[in-house]
Amino acid sequence: MDKKKNNVNKTISLHKFAEYAYLNYSIYVITDRALPHIGDGLKPVQRRVIYAMSELGLKSISKFKKSARTIGDVIGKYHPHGDVACYEAMVLMAQSFSYRYPLIEGQGNWGTPDDPKSFAAMRYTESRLSKYSDLLLNEIEQGTVDYIPNFDGTLLEPKILPACLPNIILNGANGIAVGMATDIPPHNIKEVADAIIKLIDNPKITLKDILNIIQGPDFPTGSEIITPKKEIFKIYENGKGSIRLRAVWHTINNNIIITALPHQVSGIRIIEQINTHIRNKKLPMIEEVRDESDYENPTRIVIIIRNNFNYLNIEDIMYHLFCITDLEKSYRINLNMIGLNNKPAVKNLLEILNEWITFRRIIIKRRLNFYLKKLKKKLHIIKGLLIVYLNLTEFINIIRFNDNPAQIIKHKFNFSELQIETLLNFKLRSISLLEEQKLLNEQKKLIIKFNNIQKTLISAKKLNVLLKKEILLATTFYSNKRRSLLKESKEAKILNDNQLVTDEPITIILSKMGWIRCAKGHTIDPSNLNYKSGDNFFLSVKGKKNQIIAMIDSKGRSYSIDPNSLPPARSQGEPLNGKIYIPEGSTIKYLIMESLDTQILLFTNAGYGFICKFRDLIASNRNGKLLIILTENAQILSPLIINNIYIYILIISSTGKLLLLSIKDIPLLSKGRGNKLITIDKKSFINKFEQVKWIYLINQQSIVYIHTSTNIFKLNFKDLKKFHSNRGHTGFSLNKYNINNIIHNTYIKE
Repeated sequence: MDKKKNNVNKTISLHKFAEYAYLNYSIYVITDRALPHIGDGLKPVQRRVIYAMSELGLKSISKFKKSARTIGDVIGKYHPHGDVACYEAMVLMAQSFSYRYPLIEGQGNWGTPDDPKSFAAMRYTESRLSKYSDLLLNEIEQGTVDYIPNFDGTLLEPKILPACLPNIILNGANGIAVGMATDIPPHNIKEVADAIIKLIDNPKITLKDILNIIQGPDFPTGSEIITPKKEIFKIYENGKGSIRLRAVWHTINNNIIITALPHQVSGIRIIEQINTHIRNKKLPMIEEVRDESDYENPTRIVIIIRNNFNYLNIEDIMYHLFCITDLEKSYRINLNMIGLNNKPAVKNLLEILNEWITFRRIIIKRRLNFYLKKLKKKLHIIKGLLIVYLNLTEFINIIRFNDNPAQIIKHKFNFSELQIETLLNFKLRSISLLEEQKLLNEQKKLIIKFNNIQKTLISAKKLNVLLKKEILLATTFYSNKRRSLLKESKEAKILNDNQLVTDEPITIILSKMGWIRCAKGHTIDPSNLNYKSGDNFFLSVKGKKNQIIAMIDSKGRSYSIDPNSLPPARSQGEPLNGKIYIPEGSTIKYLIMESLDTQILLFTNAGYGFICKFRDLIASNRNGKLLIILTENAQILSPLIINNIYIYILIISSTGKLLLLSIKDIPLLSKGRGNKLITIDKKSFINKFEQVKWIYLINQQSIVYIHTSTNIFKLNFKDLKKFHSNRGHTGFSLNKYNINNIIHNTYIKE
């Protein structure tokens, strides 16, 4: 009946079977394939490669052996998977640009930073364990770890390696499991060791205190970490986040020299990206990019900057390159690992260090207990041998005259099997007073050692002292300077299109019929250019190729055009209304080209005005924008460019009134009607009897000439100071200078 019951087939639904099978598969991939263990920081395949090499005797002081031999042992004895995947895992542990502290030392082609997967086949390369791998293997034969059967049950393999330092964060790990992944960055061994020692001394220490020691990740290829410290704190607090790396660079003779790249970024890839942008005319300031890397300088990329781009800041060029190439890269951090409870979890930095300290204490206790057993066994043997020396004649007779001396010795002297075996294998030449004394001395030493180990196991304080001593000892052999320096830096910004253009001089020409073009240089005479039939020269402005053209129409609206979109002077131009939309009844009155922060005085003949910046004239679309609000019958006068040398503004009305104002009295606005700078009678203005006719920027060297119908009058700065007043004044008459005639013209000399 029982057999029949056992042979009954159970029927379950397909979705339940699939769910169960997928769950088992997921657990297998997570625990036995993709995630590292917190104890030794290794994934199973890595652990098996390291253990197989140690079993082959490929220590750091041994001769190199073919990698194919190692991989054969790994996949034949411990890891029944593909040889290619297994060899790639081995290669990764040998690459100094992939691992902060490589576990394997290789001979042959093991890949390059430019192409990590360009390594030679396993039959060509040779390998052995690195000195650093001793930290994982030194205690493996001292009873520190458990052994489990291999995949076919014929051999045993270690469940974990007894790491002396937290390799989990020293070398980091990357892996993709089912429904989860891990991205653990490498760290500096000295910083991690110091943090662990501080945590052992003060278990109540906070993460903030730990991060005063561990500054952040330390990648093998150097580069700069530009993530702010507050964000780094959040990453280590939550166990998740992303960190940004930038290339390290400096300048020589106005050229850029890149000496370190972000982790896993290829120098060839960077050069390809820059050259692609150069071909697409997106980096006109770069003349050439060269790879000058060699044995002494593993990374040295030289970027030659054109001489006619000297107006650009080198730092701004680099920020532009950071945005459009992999010279700046973001790396995901996900501190996901298998804990001591054999369950995957995302842990913060404090949890990782505390759990690893717990792991390390377990390892040390197991090692000390292993030594205790050995000492106990040795003391037990010595005790038996000392009894033999006390009853030497009797022992000799028992052994000499009896067929089964072991049984007699066991009953008469209560010896154990181990003591009897040692006695029967004892050499006659060792039976002397000198040997007896040696045994007594050795017994005393072993008892002292035994008691010291027992005291260490009982005392948490002594155990901590031993733990710290071993960590410091390991650190002295393998510590080195931090490679990834933390640097607070501005956010990278892309240069706008105008900045990517040279600052060569140009002249913009606008014809009366509204055709616009661009001529190189400032020496061209616009009136001598060819125009369409019936057309003629109207306006021109001199500027630079990397400046925007601003236009102001008769209604107070402003427009802007990129000069690089205009046809050359040898053509007759193209219609302006194809670039911007000018409302009916409006005409373009002024063209301006200046730097963005240049101050400009805008003024109307009604006496209103304000100061704005050139950037305020730039419109975001072809319809333009309202810049200055004009009162009834008002017209905008020619804008004035304000330089630092000017401190006053002279306003002259059509009726001969003058008003000198300080520039400080004029408001700085982005748009609007402005303030009343001089008071003009409203009726007189409407009747066109009085209006502002001329405006000048004045400094102490300025001389104003006033033309009347009969004479020319010269006013120096001292004379002009008499016309100074506050904003909104009606101005002062020129009668005191006997200038009673109507003013025909004025001009200024400096």
